[in-house]
Amino acid sequence: MDEAFFEIGTVVKAQGIKGEVRVFPSTDDPERFSLLGEVFLSASGNGVKAYGVQSSRIHNNMVILKLSGIDDRSAAEKLTGSVIKIPPEKALPLEEGEYYIRDLIDMDVFSLEGEKLGVIREVLRTGANDVYAVKPPEGKEFLIPAIKSCVISVSVEERRMTVDLPEGLR
Repeated sequence: MDEAFFEIGTVVKAQGIKGEVRVFPSTDDPERFSLLGEVFLSASGNGVKAYGVQSSRIHNNMVILKLSGIDDRSAAEKLTGSVIKIPPEKALPLEEGEYYIRDLIDMDVFSLEGEKLGVIREVLRTGANDVYAVKPPEGKEFLIPAIKSCVISVSVEERRMTVDLPEGLR
């Protein structure tokens, strides 16, 4: 069941003394936290637990959340490192040409000529555009910028990306 959830942030520390937590968002739209009535927290080895969202605000590119049942700093500190997740039905709809990161991980990457270049191992969020870390069948990992001139097509259903790499990128 945990596999179906979307990760939208990570609790990095407690905020203040009233049980709020500071969250590093992993979503393109941190304002989305204010639309959620409930989130699920997953800590290593502790499974997934639901929490109601009492309040949400943005502060210095972080999300400050007040969760139901977390009423003091000590309780909030215990959540440090927890991953915040939501079920797929609560995910924001995608625009044309947008993909969920989880759908790109382990996707096969091919050149225009049909040569398999490798598999996407990680999506790096750089601010300007995402970058795909690709592990080739042999050799060293390389990076592909997620821009239209490089990424020609993506098929989530076929688990296939076709790219046109400029000279020297690989």
